[in-house]
Amino acid sequence: MSFRPAIASLSLGRAWVHELPPKFQAAASVGLPAIEIFYEDLQYLASTFPGGSALPSNQLLAARHIRGLADSLSLEIIALGPFSDCEGLLSTAEKEKKHAELKIWFEMARILGTDIIQIPSTFKTKGFTGDLDVIVKDLQQIADMGAKENPPVRFAYENLCFGTFNDTWEKAWAVIKGVDRPNFGFCMDTFNIAGRGWADPAREDGKIENADAIFRQSLKNMVKEVAVNKIFYVQVVDAERMKSPLVKGHPFHTDGMKPRMSWSRNARLFMCEYDRGAYLPVLDVLKAICDEKEGLGYKGWMSFEFFNRSLTDDSNDVPMEHARRAVESWQKVCSMMGWEDVVEEIVPRNVVVRSPAPRLMESAEISARL
Repeated sequence: MSFRPAIASLSLGRAWVHELPPKFQAAASVGLPAIEIFYEDLQYLASTFPGGSALPSNQLLAARHIRGLADSLSLEIIALGPFSDCEGLLSTAEKEKKHAELKIWFEMARILGTDIIQIPSTFKTKGFTGDLDVIVKDLQQIADMGAKENPPVRFAYENLCFGTFNDTWEKAWAVIKGVDRPNFGFCMDTFNIAGRGWADPAREDGKIENADAIFRQSLKNMVKEVAVNKIFYVQVVDAERMKSPLVKGHPFHTDGMKPRMSWSRNARLFMCEYDRGAYLPVLDVLKAICDEKEGLGYKGWMSFEFFNRSLTDDSNDVPMEHARRAVESWQKVCSMMGWEDVVEEIVPRNVVVRSPAPRLMESAEISARL
């Protein structure tokens, strides 16, 4: 495999505003070959069945619907996530609940046709510990559960730039090394790497102090330390520079929420969207991950995972607009990285994009969990 683009289902519209068929159809129509399933979409579909999303049978039924839709459009499913808040749990009872939940996820992943479940670092505090030994033990148990599945399940761990304990790639790598299981590796996200190691939306200039020098060294360390076979897939995305510091009084500020989290939820952009305010050194991150001579030499899936306030726009044009932006971003990335001769050509397909039916369910319960 060389470099292949995919897109997260989230990136084409939030679940309570935009149904899956138009989102999948938009991805297929612009020629994207694969989808990363954001659990919110599956959960929301399950909530429309009698008995709601809490029933495991409805979650599995939703997975079957999604797989059928993907197959009908020749879309590959590369991963399911996020399986959140499963590291550093202090309560044995809560840990057992997560293990029971994980068994359902195994079945959903099997139905979807993917062997990857994505795990983000937790951004919660109550009921969790940052003790590395505890986190490693928790994730070893999860990895061992996945290894027993047929086919085995892999886990792609991601540092969130607003995570409580593991917010940098360095900390995530320490976790992955500690877990030391062949089916436990990295989901490397260009936004979350640069968003913590270089950027700070709460500062006037949008950067941490001495950002360039610190981040340059960080990427050099990445190339020296990370094993490329531990990178299971990469998420490629940028973010806009705030016009004013994201502090109290800013339109995106939310009491009790870290500035980076609010920024992440409202202002991510596709890579190379400089006309929209993109400013992170994400191409430098991508070079460190992918360059054969001066980087790690990764080749594989590149998924556009995109959070933005535009995803809740109820216009029927949103899925197609975002799909087109993703392809335009991919073409620019390939040009700037010199990949024109090593990637498959994106070939648009003739797909009828239907307008979604009116939603019958409210979003509050699911939204509150994100």
